[in-house]
Amino acid sequence: MSLRDDLYASRIPARAFVAMGLYWGAFGAYAPWIKAQAGLNDADFGLGLLFGAAGACGAMWLAPKVDRACGAQAMRICAVAVVLAFIVPGLAGSWGVFAIAMTLAMGTSGLLDVIMNTRLSGIETSSGRSLMNLNHALFSFAYGASALCAGLLREAGVAPLVCFGMIGVMTLVLALGLYHVEEGEAEDATNPAAGLGVPKALLICAGGITLVGFMAEQATEGWSALHLERSLGVGAAEGAMGPAILGLTMGLGRLTGQVLTRWMSEGRALQGAGALAAIGAISAAWAPTQTLAYAGFAVLGFGVSIIAPMTLAWIGKAVSAGQRSLAISRVVLVGYTGFFLGPPMMGFLAQAFGLPMAFTILGLLLGLISVLLVPVLRVLLRGRTAVRSPSV
Repeated sequence: MSLRDDLYASRIPARAFVAMGLYWGAFGAYAPWIKAQAGLNDADFGLGLLFGAAGACGAMWLAPKVDRACGAQAMRICAVAVVLAFIVPGLAGSWGVFAIAMTLAMGTSGLLDVIMNTRLSGIETSSGRSLMNLNHALFSFAYGASALCAGLLREAGVAPLVCFGMIGVMTLVLALGLYHVEEGEAEDATNPAAGLGVPKALLICAGGITLVGFMAEQATEGWSALHLERSLGVGAAEGAMGPAILGLTMGLGRLTGQVLTRWMSEGRALQGAGALAAIGAISAAWAPTQTLAYAGFAVLGFGVSIIAPMTLAWIGKAVSAGQRSLAISRVVLVGYTGFFLGPPMMGFLAQAFGLPMAFTILGLLLGLISVLLVPVLRVLLRGRTAVRSPSV
């Protein structure tokens, strides 16, 4: 099956992945401007992001109800909500407005994120295709391109409100194609026994892997430009290359992950990815030159790229069809907590120890995937009859 066929199969939720990448890539590039515009130090910036994380977690709890209530229009409605929410960060001139802005932006993003991943999982199940890595790659490529373009706009003095407005127009165009009628999901939704039989320890461990992966991804997206500009004294466009490189290498890594499990098990791939990402984070943290810092972020991006989608694919193979939707939704919920908690965690660490040490701690957390979390998950999965080779 060709890549073109995979793109066609996931063409509807793929638009949502692209829109999300465009917004968060631009935010990563404009983070120093928004931080300075609101007059925030590292801790204040991190605290504002923490408020946003709380809003996102609340929104993700509501996402299944929103999905059911909105039906085929769910992704379209959430995409329009994201467009409206991202007007506010461009207006933030104080901590209070920034906190409200991030609550709205992260909350609407959390809704769209859960729903688009759930819809994509349903398409995977009905089509028999592996699509997670491909669509997460589309997010990463959109993120990288957006970060690069936004960095150039920022260098030219274009305000964030204008940049977010331009992305809003593109998102509204993409939203026209986000009408999606679910197929084959009604039986699981109405079967009260569908979610039984999945050990909580398994879901917690898998969720922990995705949590660390998303935490590293979003923390680097939000703070790499600040690290480059502060630690190495580069300009706005050069600083924006940090999140741009991360996004582009994550896209390449996820395309690699699309075919990786044809000859390597998910467990071994995840252990290698965790180690590679850890090395990249620590290398970027202490790089003495701009070029070496770019290289560190590239290695980090390539390694962290497959952690979340590979874990979701592994769990999806390990449970029965009736359990799959609930298992994946729970893992995604735990994982996306890390997605939104990563930036505020970096803010508090940067305020206390400096950004190089913050990225070092991030690297150590990534190392836990290889030495602890994957081995534990392998033991929990061993012997489950639903697991199909290659699985460990």
